[in-house]
Amino acid sequence: MKYRILGRTGVEISPVGLGTDCFADPLPEKDCAKILNRAVEAGINLIDTGDSYAEGEGERIIGRTLKESGTRHSVLLETKCDHGQRHPGLTLDEFVPEMPANEHGPSRLNIIRACEQSLKRFQTDYIDIYLMHRQDLIVHIEETLGALTDLVRQGKIRYVGCSTHPAWAVMEAIMLSEFKGYVRYSLEQSPYNLLDRRIENELIPMVQSHGVGLLTWSPLAMGVLVGLYKKEDVYPKDSRAALRGGFYADRVTQKGIEVGDKFVKLAKDAGLTPAQLGVLWCKDQPGVTAPLLGPENMEHLEDLIPVMEMTLSDSLREACDNLVPPGSAVANFHNTAGWFKGQIL
Repeated sequence: MKYRILGRTGVEISPVGLGTDCFADPLPEKDCAKILNRAVEAGINLIDTGDSYAEGEGERIIGRTLKESGTRHSVLLETKCDHGQRHPGLTLDEFVPEMPANEHGPSRLNIIRACEQSLKRFQTDYIDIYLMHRQDLIVHIEETLGALTDLVRQGKIRYVGCSTHPAWAVMEAIMLSEFKGYVRYSLEQSPYNLLDRRIENELIPMVQSHGVGLLTWSPLAMGVLVGLYKKEDVYPKDSRAALRGGFYADRVTQKGIEVGDKFVKLAKDAGLTPAQLGVLWCKDQPGVTAPLLGPENMEHLEDLIPVMEMTLSDSLREACDNLVPPGSAVANFHNTAGWFKGQIL
């Protein structure tokens, strides 16, 4: 398997990473451990989670599993400092806290507190990659970069980055790091799939130009690209739209379902499963370092492991472009980003 380089860091990352948003919500720990161990065995060395996933239980499960298997130092452990209920994009006048004071957002106080708690849950003394989960317009970026720089110098984190940030915000952080000697964002983690290609307009050209790694989440569009949903307002009982509702359900659109049906046929005609083609398409798009898988059982994982060795053909790439043109979208996977005002009509 050929590993990929994360931005300009020199760090080698498997062509896909393991996303763990479903760990403990709803998967039981024994199933999570099996998925994690099999992923590592197959060569996947990036494990992504967040301190808000299952209220920290996802981190605990990962920590216990890696400790028991003795594979902690064989993987890149990535977690996030969550924005909590801050609702990024609001101005200071509009902001009304919905969590205890100072337990949300990328302030120095919360970043240091959140990092220390994640370290304890993981049962480790360092985190390989630490991300700011969403952009926050209340806390100045210098406050955030200063705290992250201190944590890197203390050896508690190795690399830093952000998730679901606009291109201009990533660029602002990079320039401040260059001017003032702060730790530099090494990567951005964005939503990206065939149904929502809007990061191709600004973010992808920016990361390519400035040597920033790009990890992408929801490559299967929450199951829409594998034919999971048949109607816009009817959700299978075990789907995220049914279990979590809210912005998850809002991502299921009639146009997206129609594209998903065509995508399923395209995959089968190519001799692939829809899930394989969905991840393959994302993995081989320009600028992408690695998409994150979100398998909810061993069968899903085993189906996707071979994609690491596959290459997207020009004919399949063109066929996908015909379904959803580059830079466009038929579903909104940026609907947790307060800064993003674009809507799907």
